[in-house]
Amino acid sequence: MSFQKFTADYIFDGVQFLQPGKILVFDKNGRVETVLDKAEAGDNIQHFHGILVPGLVNCHCHLELSHMKDIVPPHTGLVDFLLSVMKNRAAAEEEILQNITAAEKEMCENGTVLVADICNTPHTIATKAASQIAWHNLIEVINLNDSNLETQLLYFTNILQQFNSLDQARTCSVLTPHAPYSVSRATHQALNTASAREVISIHNQETKAENELFQMGKGDFLNLYKGLGREQSPFPASGKTSLQTYLPAYSQSRAILLVHNTFITEEDVLFAKAHAEIYNLEVVYCLCPNANLYIENTLPPVELLLQHGCKIVLGTDSYSSNWQLSIASEVKTLSDHFPQIPLEVILQWATSNGAAVLNRAGSFGRFEKGMTPGLVLLEMVNGKPLTISGRSKKILSPS
Repeated sequence: MSFQKFTADYIFDGVQFLQPGKILVFDKNGRVETVLDKAEAGDNIQHFHGILVPGLVNCHCHLELSHMKDIVPPHTGLVDFLLSVMKNRAAAEEEILQNITAAEKEMCENGTVLVADICNTPHTIATKAASQIAWHNLIEVINLNDSNLETQLLYFTNILQQFNSLDQARTCSVLTPHAPYSVSRATHQALNTASAREVISIHNQETKAENELFQMGKGDFLNLYKGLGREQSPFPASGKTSLQTYLPAYSQSRAILLVHNTFITEEDVLFAKAHAEIYNLEVVYCLCPNANLYIENTLPPVELLLQHGCKIVLGTDSYSSNWQLSIASEVKTLSDHFPQIPLEVILQWATSNGAAVLNRAGSFGRFEKGMTPGLVLLEMVNGKPLTISGRSKKILSPS
């Protein structure tokens, strides 16, 4: 059997940096065979300058919005951002599909191997059918009124059924809530049942106004509802933060990805941890730092999440709220803003943590015998040790 052998200045195996001089050995199909010392590896070793890592995992993306690159200006705040997306989202079918294909190609080339992708339409199905990337499709339900529940669930279930036509070995599709400010109480309850033992997500506390809406019934979200033709909020004030208002509705999921968490508090983190323990589910915090800087020009309390032992993964969000769809760029942003966090820890968020949360730990995220994680080169800054330029390149695709 022929083997492919790789080494680099640094190798991160999904959990830790390996000792210098290690050689990664893959079979001809991209399956990990072993990790050897250089003295045992023989010849024909490919050497790279940079950091070799397993394929990258993107736990929050909106591939279908790829045609919106550079349309919404940065730093608008979330409510104005949402209003702009609603106003500018419509486009010619050909334009939407071409940009989806281009964005998928970009992610493949930068070493992304697994994506949790938000879907409001069937537009991404054709691209995903031919993609080398594995997909966790989150069919996002939006419904403000309990009275519309049956109609809206039927609509989004139809979209789910279309995604279920994809190869089940490479894709998983499930209904998921959009956000606390766009999903009614009865809809949360229905999705709890529909998502039993599944991995779902919800946009969580992306702006200060989200907590104001639920705690006091006021704030910037009232402008969003006015833009939708509503004179008042469809949600009564609970006197609690958004997370503490909606999370009790979810008790049956295997895992819940809380996306963004820009304005989460320590009280919320403790509340979520207690809820997860009661119902034997996993609460995971998905950080999309570039999108947070793009929309709200701020970052989540990452050190708070670390202090409480929270499981963290990374996402890019969409081209409507980011300059690129690159997990390597997200790693760089976090490393630049939180230099006290070891790069080794952030790389876990970008690889093995994401694979485990999306139930793909047997294939992706680590260099272990028999796995097909792909191989990615992270570029260092001017060759400086253990620095990240934000650029990455696929070296080897998963089989």
